Amino acid sequence: MSTATLTPPRNLAQEMEYATFYVGDILLGVDIGQMEEINRQLEVTVVPHAPPFVRGVVNLRGEVVTVVDPRVILGLPVTEVSATSRTVIVRHKGEQIGLLVDRIADVVRISVGEMEPPPANVGGVEGRFFKGVYKLQTELLIVLDVETALSAPTSDRQA
Repeated sequence: MSTATLTPPRNLAQEMEYATFYVGDILLGVDIGQMEEINRQLEVTVVPHAPPFVRGVVNLRGEVVTVVDPRVILGLPVTEVSATSRTVIVRHKGEQIGLLVDRIADVVRISVGEMEPPPANVGGVEGRFFKGVYKLQTELLIVLDVETALSAPTSDRQA
């Protein structure tokens, strides 16, 4: 009779899943529970007199969704929308908000204990916008603090 070695079941409560995407060269992630969907670049209507971080609004199945540019919020140089750009729809304070990102990566599952506190500065961006950092095999995954990024005072978001 053979004896099989059983792998103990993973404790899913100790793991988190993050949807990941790039803003510039920075690999960012958001808790998959905050994410609603990912869309190809939708037709954005510019809103006159909106703050610089607001790219405009889109009609998403009858709901008006504000699209913001994380590059402006994080203080990075603004670039043009490309064929790989996507809008990541997240839920913030009961409202859907679109984050304009350069390209989508993967869903990453990581043990909670592996997250390290964010440094004071990541790629020229203040650490206050991040919840933590995970070391992946080839790069760092920076977990975006959606609440802080989208709630920062408007004066912090000037281009």
